[in-house]
Amino acid sequence: MKNIYWKEFGLLTFVWLAFLAIQITKNYAPTCSTWYWVLNFLQIPVSVGVTMYEALGLMNGKRVLSSKGNEQTTLKFHQLCIYCFFGVTAGLVGGLLGLGGGFIMGPLFLELGIPPQVSSATATFAMMFSASMSVVEYYLLNRFPVPYAAYFVAVAFVAAIIGQHVVRRLISWLGRASLIIFILAFMIFISAISLGGVGISNMIHKMEQHEYMGFENLCKYDA
Repeated sequence: MKNIYWKEFGLLTFVWLAFLAIQITKNYAPTCSTWYWVLNFLQIPVSVGVTMYEALGLMNGKRVLSSKGNEQTTLKFHQLCIYCFFGVTAGLVGGLLGLGGGFIMGPLFLELGIPPQVSSATATFAMMFSASMSVVEYYLLNRFPVPYAAYFVAVAFVAAIIGQHVVRRLISWLGRASLIIFILAFMIFISAISLGGVGISNMIHKMEQHEYMGFENLCKYDA
């Protein structure tokens, strides 16, 4: 427990609770009403405030990357802007395409000089917050398919244990932690090909059926 940074963990918990409360409350507001947009935009000051707090700490040397040990360097303003941009991009990609933000956060952590093992674990931990928030929200709104969720949780849990064991043995055998980087790159490549293939296939099918492929009116969407 001594390795847990309770202050940072508390900040993450605060953001999690704030976003969850906003998302649940938003579902009871009429779509496109004034309160609907107010609740949507309330997420911005919460996220920006916490991000600025941590960014200033990194710039002033009050926050450190614990995995880098004594090799600490103060991050520059332009570096923090780039990292924040990639963080926002990861969130957008995850929200729009249903992908885990770890596909973007993983390489970003590696670029920061964080070891591959720590990068993988940190990206997974970060995704847990957004995923768990959606789970709780949909469960409270009675939109959560428990049997499907239980099945996928069981499969993912077993796969994660097997994957960690296999990767650990391979790293021990080869003596190269960079193996995680190659696995991550391979998964990103496969995901990109799969998404592109499925998207093109669906688009061709809709074109053949002369279906509408434009954007729907957001204000007519019943949440």
